Amino acid sequence: MTKNNSRRSFIKRASLSSAALSTTPFLLAASNHETQLLQRAYSFQDFGVNDQINIALIGTGIQGIYDTQAALQVDGIKIVAACDLYMGRLDRAKELWGQDIFVTRDYREILNRKDIDAVLIATPDHWHQTITVAALKAGKHVYCEKPMVQNFNEGQEIIKAQKDSGKICQIGSQGMSSLGNEKAKELYEDGAIGTIVMLDMYNDRYSAEGAWQYPIPTDASSKTVDFDTFLGSAPKVPFDNNRFFRWRNYQDYGTGVAGDLFVHAFSTLNYVISSDGPNRALATGGLRYWKDGRDVPDVSITLYDYPKTDTHAPFNAAFRINFIAGSGGGGGFKLIGTEGEMEIGQNSVTVNRSKLGMEPSGYSMISFTEDMQAKIRAEYAAKKLDTRASSLATGTITWEAPRNYKGAHYDHFYNFFTSIRTDGKVIQDPKFGLRAAGAALLANESYSRKQPVDWDPTEMKLL
Repeated sequence: MTKNNSRRSFIKRASLSSAALSTTPFLLAASNHETQLLQRAYSFQDFGVNDQINIALIGTGIQGIYDTQAALQVDGIKIVAACDLYMGRLDRAKELWGQDIFVTRDYREILNRKDIDAVLIATPDHWHQTITVAALKAGKHVYCEKPMVQNFNEGQEIIKAQKDSGKICQIGSQGMSSLGNEKAKELYEDGAIGTIVMLDMYNDRYSAEGAWQYPIPTDASSKTVDFDTFLGSAPKVPFDNNRFFRWRNYQDYGTGVAGDLFVHAFSTLNYVISSDGPNRALATGGLRYWKDGRDVPDVSITLYDYPKTDTHAPFNAAFRINFIAGSGGGGGFKLIGTEGEMEIGQNSVTVNRSKLGMEPSGYSMISFTEDMQAKIRAEYAAKKLDTRASSLATGTITWEAPRNYKGAHYDHFYNFFTSIRTDGKVIQDPKFGLRAAGAALLANESYSRKQPVDWDPTEMKLL
């Protein structure tokens, strides 16, 4: 929590003219629910052939395709190559991006090409570290999908490889660069919710696809899929289409709901409050419905402790995932403070400030005589706890992205490619990526051990 996070400073600003409303949540009446537009300026210019950034995709699956489509919206970007271990996805790459792109099932052929400036790595989690380090050593800029690592001990090698290479490495938690995150950080630092006491995150799903039962192509076989390469350092098992096309369901290749979903939340949370992350986790859950051979939970609840730092007070975070939510699904991400709450999305932020009840009500007064009740009310009135200024600083306001907003995914790639062109700084470098992944992986560690686990968020290691 910054030094500006005080009720006095916030209320003082709330009494200023309406001209200030564009930058801070000055809610002038409890009945108000205002909406304002978020804005962002982009620097556009014409890029010639010599300025063009050539990219290659390694892992042409669902997320890899979405990543590439977002990347190609940024001016001056061209895809020249794609890699995948299933032949059908290489055919799909040519359908999407032209018959002239180079395709291969060996990522090393991608890294050896001199015409490739940057690679997008969207492989299963257990390949992230190996390919990211190899790409950086090969002199390529890297965009690596989240979670950056599958295991805690893999991150330091990526950090070192990025530093030694001098290349840009962006971790792909695409919501990080969103207008919503940017505004939420500004609001938090300005004291919009006072002192943070809790984070509430949940993600409910109610579909087979949402529970990672992805479709398997009809031609999938040991002839069209390089299963042995897919296994990599994982235990050797016979060919299995489910393991290849639904790899998130298995601990050998993925990181469960924590690596897929928690890591997004930690990226946003740590960014908004300028934190290195939690220092303790306690997880529970189980496999309640999708008993399809998977060995990871489909229901997960994890509680995290955040220690006191210069940017925030100690607080708790609750993360909940339900892949069999009979309600139909939905999600939320809410910071709760001593003076309000802030719900954060990629395209919007809503701040709600309520009036804190400081004077006794009829509930607690009923056991006293009428005379005593009058004396107690007079005593509280003399303290002047219920002020007009505190009432003025209540209400709800929402900031929304404009209709023509290209989205958080575009913004994350815009940040990545701008950093390459200007030798600048990405919003989610390997250190940030390891802290987000490490915090998420604590859930798996606690669930496996059936006990709380401790973590050093500064040094990024288990205790």
